[in-house]
Amino acid sequence: MSPPNRDSDHLKMLQDYYARYRTWPSYTQLGTVIGMKAKSAVSKLLHRLEDAGYLQRTPDGEWAPTDRFFERPLADTSVRAGLPEMVLDASENPVLIDTLLVSSPSRTVLLPVKGDSMQGVGIYDGDFVVVEICSTASDGALVVAEVDGEFTLKTLVREGREWTLHPANPDYPVIRPKESLTIFGVVTGLIRRYGKAR
Repeated sequence: MSPPNRDSDHLKMLQDYYARYRTWPSYTQLGTVIGMKAKSAVSKLLHRLEDAGYLQRTPDGEWAPTDRFFERPLADTSVRAGLPEMVLDASENPVLIDTLLVSSPSRTVLLPVKGDSMQGVGIYDGDFVVVEICSTASDGALVVAEVDGEFTLKTLVREGREWTLHPANPDYPVIRPKESLTIFGVVTGLIRRYGKAR
């Protein structure tokens, strides 16, 4: 009887390696990373992962991860914030986190948040906001704007003919531009890390 296919386990090892070192292991390192001694077994695994869409060959013949390599399982059910609920198996349709938060990569930046003026909408000091760079925004949008020479993160609100920037903390005043207000971009997502990075 042939040994069971452990491709999913080996894929996880490669994903963990990439997350830790931010690079792809050399061909000679691959066997050590996934615990395979035979080069032929390593080669067959790489080709199977290529066929499955997780790896690709670069123009110079090197192995490299594809977008699918960075996909993460998406649960079929949401998790309740109230009473406990059984979380079912992950969906067969994993997602790339970028696809949830980024619609235009070339115009998207991550900005660290400093301060507590937007805590009322769940944005705290130390968070990262995902911002799509643009020069216009609609009334009520969360924006990063340059107002009178300083950048700030606030809610854009139209008051009559005037555009104002509203905080989400009563300790801070509404910002009414004295000279200029320029939209840098619109917030499309939020990233928060819990615990300490390894």
